Amino acid sequence: MLPGLSEEQVRALRRVGRAWGRVSVAPEVWRRALPVEPDVGAFPVSAEAGRAWFGRLVPLPPLRVRAAGPRAAAGVQAEAVSRVRRVLVGAPLASSAFVTERMRKLVALPVLSADALSSVAYGPEAMLTVLVLAGAAGLAYSFPVSAVIVFLMVAVGVSYRQTIRAYPHGGGSYIVAGDNLGPVAGLVAAAGLMTDYVLTVAVSIASGIAAITSALPGLTPWTVPLGVLVIVVLLAGNLRGIRQAGALFAAPTYAFIVAMFALVAAGLVDAARSGFQPVPPPSLPVTETVGLLLIARAFSSGATAMTGIEAISNAVPAFRPVEWRNARTTLSWMVGLLIAMFAGIVVLIHLTGVVPRSQETVLSQLAHLSFGQGWMYVYVQAATAAVLLLAANTAYNDFPRVLSLLARDDYAPKTFLRLGDRLAYSGGILLLSLAAVLVYVAFEGQTNSLIPLYAVGVFLAFTLSQTGMVVHWWRRRDPHWRKSLLFNATGALLSALVLLTAGISKFTSGAWVALIAIALFLLVTTRIKRHYATAREALRLRPHAVELPAPTSTGPLAPATRAAAADADRETEEIPEEIHHLSVIAVATLDLAAMRTLAYAASLGQPALAVHISTTEDEERRFRAYWGLWGDHLPLQTVLSPYRAVVAPLVHYIETLHRLNPGLTLTVFLPEIVTRHRWHRLLHSRTASRLRHALRNLPKIVITTVPFHLPR
Repeated sequence: MLPGLSEEQVRALRRVGRAWGRVSVAPEVWRRALPVEPDVGAFPVSAEAGRAWFGRLVPLPPLRVRAAGPRAAAGVQAEAVSRVRRVLVGAPLASSAFVTERMRKLVALPVLSADALSSVAYGPEAMLTVLVLAGAAGLAYSFPVSAVIVFLMVAVGVSYRQTIRAYPHGGGSYIVAGDNLGPVAGLVAAAGLMTDYVLTVAVSIASGIAAITSALPGLTPWTVPLGVLVIVVLLAGNLRGIRQAGALFAAPTYAFIVAMFALVAAGLVDAARSGFQPVPPPSLPVTETVGLLLIARAFSSGATAMTGIEAISNAVPAFRPVEWRNARTTLSWMVGLLIAMFAGIVVLIHLTGVVPRSQETVLSQLAHLSFGQGWMYVYVQAATAAVLLLAANTAYNDFPRVLSLLARDDYAPKTFLRLGDRLAYSGGILLLSLAAVLVYVAFEGQTNSLIPLYAVGVFLAFTLSQTGMVVHWWRRRDPHWRKSLLFNATGALLSALVLLTAGISKFTSGAWVALIAIALFLLVTTRIKRHYATAREALRLRPHAVELPAPTSTGPLAPATRAAAADADRETEEIPEEIHHLSVIAVATLDLAAMRTLAYAASLGQPALAVHISTTEDEERRFRAYWGLWGDHLPLQTVLSPYRAVVAPLVHYIETLHRLNPGLTLTVFLPEIVTRHRWHRLLHSRTASRLRHALRNLPKIVITTVPFHLPR
């Protein structure tokens, strides 16, 4: 979070430091003058992470002693909230526990492959849903289309193996495209990835709920509430950290793999009894003729089974050492399992003559044919529903990581760089959950409505990533670069083909929504980048900002001057002598809170001015009389507001003072009543907070509120 300083900034910092040294007392004098000891303690050394479970938990002792008496009760509510948070999320982990939070291959496979592996539950069905529009003639193309999809899986999987080798510290589409094709290409790839991750959560949960409602049709009206509940569970699980989320979500993925191989094996055994003679499909109405557009749509729909292949290359740092080698091995396992299950399901569909139905998924029909209504059918459906619901966890691992990379490069708010208590990017996890809920609710949890949005983002990222790798190998020309370039070029070509096909064939079906989302993403991120660039330019130290005054032998140092008079209205002071104060105390009535504010402002030893906004002439006279009774110890200015406004006249008055002398730094002091109970705030004026917000936008204005705590 701490940005580095350039050589120019370092030189400027030293120059400002020399200026401070000529007008300030020594640091030892400042320290001796302090009325308290600033070193109040630190976290204990024993908080360092160990291998044991309890050694990984970090005790957080308070650095201050709680006050006794009535005010001690004020922290009870905060402590209760903290206890609930610890139960739901867990105790915080030390930064040194980060390495223990990494995943071994057996955990990383289900966590990072759940999205890709679970897609066999809806990928083949999505392909058949398009082909069935042409009847039996369309279904005849299921094998050729599936063969092309399998080849695409192999090509993209091998391509990403090359990516992991070239980027052993993490080579997601954003990094690869940005490094080799330029920042704009990297940002477009990130837009595709972020869109894909949000849709991954929505599609996976929609498919999982569909598997549940296929077995339990009575739950169909509860599709949307059930899906939102699952997202909340995923949110809570991932906030507990990568390691615990992996342990929680590993079992359903392995159960699904076992269920799919058992289903394929049982189906092949049944088919062997009939000599592998395919069962003809039922009579189907023909609504479209077989053509290139129909086959292209089926291909792009079936290719959604590839979503999630890039997840491992994005999350290389999440593996245990040696990270890149473990990631490549895990990727190979994932691609092998994905191809085996996808091909097995397609073969079973061909042999059994199953076609998509609105009330029951294809997998449910296959399980019914192989296992009837027995416990194995229940197991297959339960495992499918569980892995689909938890497949969204892949997005929860990669979305926050990509968002943190964007924040590192100033394309996203810096808050997404921060790790939470459990060493997870909590801000990114919360944002993903919110976006997924909005998409899921907007499309009412219908998988068929979400699938057309799905392929565009993921294959946009595939295409840019693989194209970037082609440029990488061409530039580097490492050993075996030609073979690597060929693999990545093949992956880029096929991914571009799917992207073009999906963009054209599914544009009217919903792909336009994904394209608009990507365009909005680019617009927002570039605006954020522009803001950070402007802020950095305004905040950077400049060597010419301070002109060192010449020392004098007879008197104090001459005031430091600016290089240009135009800077007088800008907040560019860097040494104490450049600050010229005026304290302005806003006083509504002469009570104890106001007296304390006046005393505090006067104790600073700077020129001070009290201001009172009077709504009537009579009020103005009475306040001046009270001020005289007090002793008229500070200058008073009353401002008459005949329209009973208070905030606007004070803001205009302070702004006018600033315009009269732009070189002044105005410190505005406001008394503020602090109540013990929150609901008591409604009983008191919120003028102080309104003034604070109104004055914050004025240049060279410092807002200080002096709190007065009510005893009860």
